[in-house]
Amino acid sequence: MSNPVPLAATLLLLRDRAAGLEVLMITRHADTVFAGGAAVFPGGRLDAEDSAPALLRHCRAVPGVDAAPMALRVCAIRETFEEAGLLLARRAGEERLLAGSDVEAIQATLLARLGHPPNFTELVIEGGLELATELLVPFAHWITPEIRPRRYDTYFFLAPAPDAQEARHDGHEAVDSIWVAPAKAAADGAAQRIKMIFATRFNLQKLARSTTREAAFAAARADTIVTVCPVYRETPQGLMWCIPIEAGYGIAETPVSGEVVA
Repeated sequence: MSNPVPLAATLLLLRDRAAGLEVLMITRHADTVFAGGAAVFPGGRLDAEDSAPALLRHCRAVPGVDAAPMALRVCAIRETFEEAGLLLARRAGEERLLAGSDVEAIQATLLARLGHPPNFTELVIEGGLELATELLVPFAHWITPEIRPRRYDTYFFLAPAPDAQEARHDGHEAVDSIWVAPAKAAADGAAQRIKMIFATRFNLQKLARSTTREAAFAAARADTIVTVCPVYRETPQGLMWCIPIEAGYGIAETPVSGEVVA
């Protein structure tokens, strides 16, 4: 029996600017095992701590979302904080998202109290925070092709960027971060001006159909998510990666050559 594919979550943080919609992307360190050197959205593998009851009690409730899918939202928020320094959270009982200065002050207080820099769980629980899990909107679901040696079952979410925080890549897993128009990033990936796995490129193209953050959220809420697990087949046009046309990306196949699958 094959091993289950590890669960993962990734977050497309969105903001509106005069020129249009922008999404946060990071560049993975070249030595990263999965998607090394590629431009991606912040995200990663689900950790056991993401589903810890003590941490889940610090999440804003979402109708119809129980512990297992809530843990994926926690994972997306945690990974974004660890890789890009942006935290979707508020003080318990408040509605305003934390500013960057708030996060720094809470970290400093906990460092003095605990004697070490707080990890994510300590920051949330000991800092009396509530994760803004209700702001995440499901966007896509991709599973790495079966022929790849390292696979992930990844859930993609949209969320608003916290206005009073600045993105800061960690310098380890992520070596660069940039706010970029989805269409431009997708075009750069397609032209191989930057390294990009095609799941990222396809989701950028899908996102680029919206011109504002609210339009992107509305489109995602109205969408039916179809799981994509690419397979490759021999066709009259050559070897192709094939995906369900029902997934809504506008195509059912793309040439194997030139595509990075990680």
